[in-house]
Amino acid sequence: MGIQDELAKVEFKNREYLIKHISYDREMAFYQSIGNGDMEEMKRLFIPFNVEGFGKLSENPLRNLKYHLIITVAMITRYVIEAGLEMEAAYNLSDIYIRKIDVCGDEDSIRKIHEELCEAYVKRMQACKRRRLYSKPVSQCIDYIYDNLHEKISLEDLAEVSGVSSSYISKLFHSEVGITIAQYIQKKKIEAAKNLLLFTDYSITDISNYMQFSTESYFISVFRKFCGVTPKKFREVHFRSKLSKSASPKDD
Repeated sequence: MGIQDELAKVEFKNREYLIKHISYDREMAFYQSIGNGDMEEMKRLFIPFNVEGFGKLSENPLRNLKYHLIITVAMITRYVIEAGLEMEAAYNLSDIYIRKIDVCGDEDSIRKIHEELCEAYVKRMQACKRRRLYSKPVSQCIDYIYDNLHEKISLEDLAEVSGVSSSYISKLFHSEVGITIAQYIQKKKIEAAKNLLLFTDYSITDISNYMQFSTESYFISVFRKFCGVTPKKFREVHFRSKLSKSASPKDD
């Protein structure tokens, strides 16, 4: 059967069973709310999967939801990039959620990831919009830190990037961001380390080295300061959480 015949068949079936897709305007408004970092509007327009308006992309119900969610992630990613989110950050978040979708074993988990990723992108856009309030030197420093989290970042590096003196950028950064440059770098390195603990099999030693901490013990100390637990405990807790979800009884 050619594509034209297949299209005619689908259109006939949809008319016969009164199947309609979600309004284009509503769908675009939903993506726009995420790009705007508007959590309230996003939740108002949010439509859970498995309701009227979602087409059938697979005869397998679970695979059908996965396909829809992967398409949603791709659309959101492009919208937030257009709205100003760093391309690398947007694609990294997309990769993380697509991997989570890929290993999902039940429909309820897919729906939970759907809600989680929409909120995660909104929060990223909110942070992005707050950052636009920063001066150019501070914004340049933030971008440099993000791009070089796996390197040792010195105050001199940031002074060179921002084109001002070390003492000036240090004071300006603290004034605008509310924490010191050193604290901000630590915070961002720990956020990256948490993702590595959650989504990779890298050892704690490897993660410590990759994030350029001077020693593993120092990495553990800083991680505990920000997260309240050691990296090992953090990974164990989330691993147990995943196991309990995967072991939960499924509906027949």
